[in-house]
Parts: sequence; structure tokens; C-alpha cells
Amino acid sequence: MKITVLGAGAWGTALAIAAAANGEAHEVRLWARNPDQLADMRQQRENRRYLPGAPFPERLQVLEAGLAELPALLAADDLVVIATPMAALRDMLTLLRASPAPVVWLCKGFERADGAGIGLLGHEICAEVAPGLQAGALSGPSFAKEVAAGRPTALVAASDSVLLRERLVQAFHGQSLRVYANDDLIGVEVGGAVKNVMAIATGLCDGLDLGLNARAALITRGLAEIARLGQALGARSETFMGLSGLGDLVLTATGDLSRNRQVGLLLAQGLSLQQAVDSLGHVAEGVYSAHTVAQRARALGIEMPITDAVVALLDGRLQPADAVTVLMGRDPVAELH
Repeated sequence: MKITVLGAGAWGTALAIAAAANGEAHEVRLWARNPDQLADMRQQRENRRYLPGAPFPERLQVLEAGLAELPALLAADDLVVIATPMAALRDMLTLLRASPAPVVWLCKGFERADGAGIGLLGHEICAEVAPGLQAGALSGPSFAKEVAAGRPTALVAASDSVLLRERLVQAFHGQSLRVYANDDLIGVEVGGAVKNVMAIATGLCDGLDLGLNARAALITRGLAEIARLGQALGARSETFMGLSGLGDLVLTATGDLSRNRQVGLLLAQGLSLQQAVDSLGHVAEGVYSAHTVAQRARALGIEMPITDAVVALLDGRLQPADAVTVLMGRDPVAELH
């Protein structure tokens, strides 16, 4: 297969490494918007900026090209992977709207809403700007560092397109990386987006040293919020018990490599939101997605108290210790409510 990964952050780089190491028949290219980064990766055979210590396999090429050149250069590809942050997905899908190759995105979250609009998930953006694409998402519980190192990982390939699901399995499924197909793209995307918000809450819980009981309760109730929103948007309930639901939530909420969890931990230490974000050096999608999650839940009449508390915390309307008081002081409800 001929595969191009557009975006050389940690996760895009890790998957490019995994694909290049997965089969002798794969020709894999990695592209970044920054020409200086491209030149450094080509020379060093490593992404020293975002994934240091993970050398490139021999079959991984660095694609040095301008943004406008990409559609022509990707015309003969079997699979195009968009590995940019959520904020750039709309522009990349617009650029690739006539792509003959299936296109998949890795980013998890909601597009930030402007003005009176609402933030959209990836498949909703694609429907607006590139409705003819065979498109989908590759998601699941995964840290880039572990994937690049060949640690055992399982992902889910989500799309309405059978061809795209098959291409994703062919590209990435191997000895250390398992890929499961799922046609519930809405559920996979909701799980991947909202778990980032829940990870901020869990980081806060752990940073305040509230204990393991509190962590377990928060993760469980967080999963209930994710499922409520997802089903209201048209997802299947069983998806949230899979890799992109429960799996991704547990990893992101408890793993110390999680940037969203780190935001919660830093807020618990008394840092401002700006200080917490600046200290990470990478995007924490939950910071940008939380408001949109709450907005869409309100529009659908869905109660998401943990999400609402995270939004109030990020806005500075609620202090870390007060967030616990707000959640514990809610009126009792049935567990499955």
C-alpha cells in the first residue's frame, strides 16, 4: 500500500512508524506543514521535536512539499491519514475533497465553534466540505510513545465505507497493533472527543488526592455522560463499551502520558489554565472541546454535570475544591439516568 500521513506531531509520527514497520509492501510518507521540521526529520531520521527517541524505519519517507502541492502528490495513494489537530481538520478535508483515495483522521474532539454556531465532530465537518470522500476515523486507547516503541495496542477503524475499514486494517494491523473495524463512526468520534473532558476531571480528582473510590466513581459516571450524548447524536450504545469508549476513557483518565489528565493535575496544584496549557507543549483537546460538549448537550436536553463542572473550572467560575462540592451536592438520581 501507498500511505501518506499528513501531520508530524507525536501521534501522526507514531502511526507512520507503525505502518512502515508493518509490511515490506507498504510505502509510507510523512509530511509536516513546517519546512524546517521536514528538513530536520529527513536529515535526522527522527522527529526530534514531537517524538524523540523513535527512529524512522527504512521504508518511512519524509515528504517535502508545500500544502498546495499535496492533492496532486497524493493522487496515487491507497490511504491518506490526516494527523493534524482538530482545528486544522476542516482545511485539510477541504484541500482533499476530490481525493480518489480514502481519507481518515486521527484527531479526537469537536471543532471550536465561532459566534452562534456549534462545534462539529469530524464526520460532520466532512459532510459539509467533502461529502464525496470515503472517510472515517482511526481511534482508540493509545499513547504515541508506546505505539512507536511497538508496545501492544488496539485501535478501532470507524467508517461507513467498507473499503476504508479494510484499508486501515491492512495498513496498521500487525504483531503489536490490532485494528478492529466498526461502522458506528458517530459513537467512535463521541467517545474519543468527550473522554478528553472526563480526563481533565479525573486529573483534578487525583491532584486533589480524593482517593481511588472517587476516581472509579468519576470514570464510571463520565462514561454514562459520554453514552448519553452519543446516543442522542445517533450512536449505538454498545460502542461505548468498546475501545473508543471505555477503553479510551480509562487510558486517558488514568495514564500519566495523557495531556488532558495533566491539565487537571496542574489545575489542582493551583496553576492557571494558561499556565497549565503552556507547560504541556502539546495540544490538550479537552480544553477546547469542553465548551462544545456542554453546548451540544444543552441543545439536546442532555444532563452532563461532570462536563458542566469542567467548563466552569476552565472558565475560572469554579475553584478546584469547589467542583467536588458541586458534584457531590447534586440531588440523588437513579444510576441509569
